[in-house]
Amino acid sequence: MSAQKGPVLLSGGNPQIPKGYGDAPVEAYIAAMPGWKQDVGRLLDGLILKTVPNVQKAVKWNSPFYGLEKDLWFLSLHCFTHYVKVTFFRGTSLEPMPPGKSKHPEVRYLDIREDEAFDEAQFAAWVKQASQLPGEKL
Repeated sequence: MSAQKGPVLLSGGNPQIPKGYGDAPVEAYIAAMPGWKQDVGRLLDGLILKTVPNVQKAVKWNSPFYGLEKDLWFLSLHCFTHYVKVTFFRGTSLEPMPPGKSKHPEVRYLDIREDEAFDEAQFAAWVKQASQLPGEKL
């Protein structure tokens, strides 16, 4: 048997990346995102960094997290079979609210699909607003 190269892809194609803090684990996650989702990951990471230059990064539960203090997060990403899900932990406080509802009272989602338009300016506005709200301790 030959050894598997690269990270394992979990259900829906989400990369299995060890928990870690800083740029390296997030870069490893993005590099392991399958197909077109990798370009989305790079775009989102770049927009987040441009909008919040002092952002803190981590991978927890096989998802990149973004915040301003260690373990206080405003946003995370996750790969699913047909889309990349962005979670805004205080999404109900954003104007306008991201479209995806959650069973968690304050969380809102943005699902990014390969064949749908993506509004970079709106995403950056949400990131800026989210970064100014209290982070979620996770």
